Amino acid sequence: MKNQFFTALLCLSVLWAVTGCGGPKAPPSEQTPAPAAAPATPAPAAAPAGRAASPLMDPAKATDKAPDTFKARFTTTKGDFVVEVHRGWSQAGADRFYNLVKYGFYDGVSFFRDIAGFMVQFGIHGSPEVMNHWRGAAIADDPPAGHTNERGAITFAMAGPNTRTTQVFINFGNNGSLDGMGFTPFGKVTQGMEVVDSLYNGYGEGAPQGRGPEQGRLQGEGNAYLQKEFPKLDYVKTAKIEP
Repeated sequence: MKNQFFTALLCLSVLWAVTGCGGPKAPPSEQTPAPAAAPATPAPAAAPAGRAASPLMDPAKATDKAPDTFKARFTTTKGDFVVEVHRGWSQAGADRFYNLVKYGFYDGVSFFRDIAGFMVQFGIHGSPEVMNHWRGAAIADDPPAGHTNERGAITFAMAGPNTRTTQVFINFGNNGSLDGMGFTPFGKVTQGMEVVDSLYNGYGEGAPQGRGPEQGRLQGEGNAYLQKEFPKLDYVKTAKIEP
């Protein structure tokens, strides 16, 4: 029943989740991956030495508890921005994000879905080999803690209850309508929001609703797919926990 209710909310949101720039906006969600992985090039940033034994290749090893508050610096193709994370806002979300940053998951990933006035979404690894390990590594939902999807807030995307894995989005405006749909923010951009605003958004909504990248193909083919068909996208160069 809960899954059916959430599915109904997703369908309704396509009709009424509207931003100031006009037009319906679907909520930030993870889509079903491609059935088979095509050959792909590695992510732009090199994987750590001994990657086979690294938590990057084994989500079961990426379970460190996050500090109560921490900052993560993202160096992108457009400049740097800093996210401040509060574990009290979303414990499971903060822990997962902490591990993803700490072990280099976001290095080389694309900002593949950028809708002006709404949000920018990222978190599909550029290597299908890596992404395959994380595709089913979902974490439990966090209950709302009184924080909203306001401008600069960062939140996990999902495909339904208890389906958060690696994809996150940063809100461009007030998207409080997402709060009641299970999208619990875990932090906020505290420096460099102008960099986030400047990320390339010319492709808009993802396929099949729009002309942007299709999530299934990106998971199955990696950054090779983007570099061939969406060459103007911006990327994370590195993401690191600040001391």
